[in-house]
Amino acid sequence: MTATIERTTANSIVPAAETIREKAARYVFAGLRIALGWIFLWAFVDKLFGLGQATPEKNAWLNGGSPTKGFLAFGVAGPFEGFYHGIAGAAWADWLFMLGLLGIGVALILGIGTRIAAVTGALLLVMMWTAVLPPENNPVVDDHLIYAGLLAGLVLVNAGHTLGLGRAWERLPIVARFPWLR
Repeated sequence: MTATIERTTANSIVPAAETIREKAARYVFAGLRIALGWIFLWAFVDKLFGLGQATPEKNAWLNGGSPTKGFLAFGVAGPFEGFYHGIAGAAWADWLFMLGLLGIGVALILGIGTRIAAVTGALLLVMMWTAVLPPENNPVVDDHLIYAGLLAGLVLVNAGHTLGLGRAWERLPIVARFPWLR
């Protein structure tokens, strides 16, 4: 976030000093970015090693388990059930899912590639939301949609710049040339 109020001098426009509220907001959004990144990264680590949170050790990906089969084969309900049952346990789906969790988590924690992380993360979250329509605790909205909205907000406020490597990332020649990599 940058200060929106500017003062004009004789020859230039100088950004106004950041207010306490703006600084606090930057740190709140940076904290939310890191926390959401940890949610994605933890899901990856738990499914990879079977740490017993959502994935028992016997079902760990490293032990031959499928990160997508259990939930997509048995936990899905609603109008997209056939689609998700069809991809449950497919090697390509396992790899895409795990690489997505890892990439989104690392990008958010480091504050780099937040646009890509937000788009792919929102897509993954909306797909997870459609896997259990209607949601269990609310007829329309659940945490997947809230997280997807938060991802969009993180990009809009440049949350990777605070407590992250976003500014340095954006100075890389490839990122400067292809701004969608921001």
